[in-house]
Amino acid sequence: MQTSALNATLQHIEADLRQNILPFWINRVVDQAGGTFHGSLTNDLTIDPATERGSLLTTRILWTYAAAYRQYRDPAYLAMADHAYADLFARYHDVQHGGFYWSIASDGKVLRDRKQIYGQAFAIYALSEYHAASGRREPLDQAIATYRLIEQHAREPQHGGYLEALGRAWESITDMRLSAMDQNDPKSQNTLLHIMEAYTNLLRLWPDAGLRRALTELVETMLTHVVNSTTSHLGLFFGNDWKVNSDKISYGHDIEAAWLLTDAAIALGHPTLTSRVLTLAVKIADVTLAEGTDTDGGIYNQGSPTGITDFAKEWWPQAEAVIGFLNAYQISHDERHLAAALHTWAFIDQHLVDRKNGEWFRGVTRDGHLLANELKVGFWKCPYHNGRMGLEAVRRLRSILAKS
Repeated sequence: MQTSALNATLQHIEADLRQNILPFWINRVVDQAGGTFHGSLTNDLTIDPATERGSLLTTRILWTYAAAYRQYRDPAYLAMADHAYADLFARYHDVQHGGFYWSIASDGKVLRDRKQIYGQAFAIYALSEYHAASGRREPLDQAIATYRLIEQHAREPQHGGYLEALGRAWESITDMRLSAMDQNDPKSQNTLLHIMEAYTNLLRLWPDAGLRRALTELVETMLTHVVNSTTSHLGLFFGNDWKVNSDKISYGHDIEAAWLLTDAAIALGHPTLTSRVLTLAVKIADVTLAEGTDTDGGIYNQGSPTGITDFAKEWWPQAEAVIGFLNAYQISHDERHLAAALHTWAFIDQHLVDRKNGEWFRGVTRDGHLLANELKVGFWKCPYHNGRMGLEAVRRLRSILAKS
């Protein structure tokens, strides 16, 4: 592929990141009067002040702007991270039992005080990144404390892995679902994936022996129980004994796992484990390209062993696919993977970037129509996936160009 084309793509992605995504959240989502963030924003920028707000949105904003500050050293990014850190501890931190509440009402009253382990993982991910950006010790201490709570309460002792959710005081609960769309199973690929992501980030800053063991075990768990060695797809929901309780395929999670597993293995520094993971990352990219990618470069939401079951193309699988395909190219040097990354970016640029009101739309149908009644900012719609794609793609494309 021509160097000029790669450089043009790099410049285009970086412009979207720095002139569109990052300014949008600073200018449109910060609630200056309330000292927090707006929890709901429509495509036409209508705010719903009465909406439920989740700690997940705050932690994802915190990670995004801490990471952006580390890459670009723009004081506005650090100020945004400071705002998110203050919001997280003012509204979501459970001083009595530790960890972070799942959600609050618009008046600040705690709505869901459960300890969703997915949410605790994102707190670790964000707090460790904020420590690296700010140089402050307290965020790292809080990340370590949250890691220890997960290890103490959420690690499943008989078969390994981690439970989905616990009560406020870390007691067992019957309904552990991450969302209304998820199954009520004790373990999920999604939660395990993001614990792995969080532990990887923490390990880079705090090379603790216990954390290293926990992350090593988790990577092995992903390879042994979560990834199907025949299909290279990830199972979604599991019983305690690792019985797979769903045949659904999430192409976005597959390709996201490919590069997050790569990151984890490299952080651990085990040559044999790294070799296994790199081989798998390329296989997952190949399967995603063959089975989950439309002819326009867009990534389908979901499939099954018999084919595509959800043809919609939401923002986050597209973002993860750009990184996942670039990661595969850096391993394989197969031009197909580089072309796939650029093709998916072209899809994003054509269909998802909102040039009128900013940021990205949540998604489109297979024929390119916007998904109806979807929010631009919401409980799950955040700057983490597309912001991270911008940061990762810029770094990776620069590395590829330097080597070429």
